[in-house]
This record gives sequence, structure tokens and C-alpha cells, in this order.
Amino acid sequence: MPTLWVDADACPRAARDILIRAAERTETPTWMVANHALPLPPSRWVKALSVASGFDAADNEIVARIDKGDLLITADLPLAMEALDKGAEVMTNRGEALTRDNIRARVQMRDFMETLRASGEHTGGPKGYGDVERREFANALDRWLAKQR
Repeated sequence: MPTLWVDADACPRAARDILIRAAERTETPTWMVANHALPLPPSRWVKALSVASGFDAADNEIVARIDKGDLLITADLPLAMEALDKGAEVMTNRGEALTRDNIRARVQMRDFMETLRASGEHTGGPKGYGDVERREFANALDRWLAKQR
């Protein structure tokens, strides 16, 4: 069974809760990687991995451990690219698949938006994480887990 890897520093609590329930239900090894302690329930399947604080410390640990066929949950595009290079699959906490076919366009859009912000343009932030986003993530995760069986 592949392992779920979660870039937990920026993962909403609602998405972490979905991941915990899914890991328990499907007996899927799951690692929540963060540079701070995460409150997790006792679990045979879900483990926390705390890394030293520092730029990209959690990302580097995930890249060092992730294997082909594993699933990474992240919105961090450079981390996603590295995981894809290692043969892992990547999904955002909104249920969107990040693939070799779409990641470059997303990186270009992110860079464009950064340029706009640097020029003083107000671009707004990410959309909130509500019921629709939770449902889409849970459904996408369930589809991925079912495909692994």
C-alpha cells in the first residue's frame, strides 16, 4: 500500500481530519510532516513527523522519504514538482491533482501573480476553505484510495 505524505504546515485542520479518518478506515500509512508539533489522535496508521524549523525543512524531509506511487498532499508547487520527479502523485488539499501536465502552468501563474503583487497590485488571497472544498477533497482522496485497492 502506498503511503500518504502531508505537507501539514499549511494543510487546513479540516483536511487533516479527513485524512486521519480516511487513513484509519483504509489502513493507509500516513505521515503528517511539519516544523511544529501537531495534535493527532493515537493511531496505528497516522504519524506526525516534526522537523527542525527552517526554510523548506519539512519539504526536504518529505522529498527524502517519498517513494514512487505514494501520494503527497500539498499546495507547495516546488515541493509538488520534486515529488512528481520521484514518481509520486500529488493532490492539493482541495482535491486538485497536480501532474506533469499542469504544474508548469500553475508555477507560471504563481510567478505572474507574485510579479503583480510586487508592483503594488492587490490580487487577493486564496479562497476560503469551506464545505465545498472539504467535500471535493474528501471525494478526490476517496477515489485515489479506492484506485489503490
